[in-house]
Amino acid sequence: MRKIWSLSFIIVLTIVATFVSLPSSVNKKFDLKLGLDLAGGSRLVFEADTSKIGGDKKETALAGVRDVIERRVNLFGVSEPTVQTSRFEGKDRIIVELPGVKDTKEATDLIGKTAQLIFMEVEEIPAPDGATPSARLVPTDLTGADLTSASVVFDSQTGKPAISLQFTKEGGEKFAAITKRNISKQLPIILDTEIVTDPVVQEEITTGQAQITGSFTVDEAKKLSIQLNAGALPVPISIVQETTVGATLGAASVKQSMIAGGVGILMVALFMILAYGKLGIVADIGLFIFAVITIALYKLIPVTLTLPGIAGFMLSVGMAVDSNILIFERFKEEKLLRSIPNALEVSFGRAWDSIRDANVATLVTAFILANPLDWQFLHTAGPVRGFAITLAMGIAISLFTGIFVSRNLLRLFIK
Repeated sequence: MRKIWSLSFIIVLTIVATFVSLPSSVNKKFDLKLGLDLAGGSRLVFEADTSKIGGDKKETALAGVRDVIERRVNLFGVSEPTVQTSRFEGKDRIIVELPGVKDTKEATDLIGKTAQLIFMEVEEIPAPDGATPSARLVPTDLTGADLTSASVVFDSQTGKPAISLQFTKEGGEKFAAITKRNISKQLPIILDTEIVTDPVVQEEITTGQAQITGSFTVDEAKKLSIQLNAGALPVPISIVQETTVGATLGAASVKQSMIAGGVGILMVALFMILAYGKLGIVADIGLFIFAVITIALYKLIPVTLTLPGIAGFMLSVGMAVDSNILIFERFKEEKLLRSIPNALEVSFGRAWDSIRDANVATLVTAFILANPLDWQFLHTAGPVRGFAITLAMGIAISLFTGIFVSRNLLRLFIK
């Protein structure tokens, strides 16, 4: 019964994965997300105004601008962006490459905004007798620098999107003092010189939390929270160049890469059949299942596929049959000592140690290349990380197809 369920699961999984991995010309619901080198994207060049910063601090400020922009781009949802600094004719610039982004206005607005958040107090100005009283806004010492986090919530009274603010300990104390002296008064909140909301303080707030309400849509509230979470830019920046770029490799190069990949897979499949006969056919079926599951996951996650990413996938193809080779070689020895079904089970069990050690070593290498902890002494380039991620995914899937899929197919084949 267990074998039937396992086989049914493999069949259903293969059918679903095959449907998802079909080319976009056949299945338009799922499509591969290609990187800047394969599908093109946008290239934005910003110029930083560092004229008011001393020479010894310019490099630090520029690095801060780059880090803030990179965080904003990542929160915006663009995979494998490239953010780097440069100097051109004595001017400090930040170059941002966004794969797959054709309409750059939205990304430019998000990246370039300073997101300076200031809480203001309303100060009434005494007026002569008979004159209309007036008021002015006075900035407080509570700013976006006192924020711990900002998140999108829904107002309990109106049901509309709002921004929930969590202050630091010091910021919470400032906010408590401000609300205490402004009870029954308006407390305007300014973002980038614009009043986003001016709530009336009902009572002193000592919890260190606040909420920005207004006529936000969900997308507007999300973008505002991204800006606040990413922080304010250390120096003002302005867009000086905005271009949409084509694939750097060109259609011909991409086509040649895909042909090379297809030839490589066919050669691996042919080798397995020539070396192991019927067992090799089972391994090739597992290789096909590995391929469709991998491509399906690329589309569903989605993974931004660059040329280094394709290289990681191709390398994992070899790893996909590596476990089968270890098992089949062990099977040649075990079948001389025991029955075929028992030899198969023993082969899988005794080959597991070698399979585990080989794949763990490669996963460690992929982890170092991906650098998920952003260690500064390691490489942080997007294409390198793309290679590592696709390689790690391929290894994980190859373990599943090599151990679970091939094992159950061989059990059925022998029976």
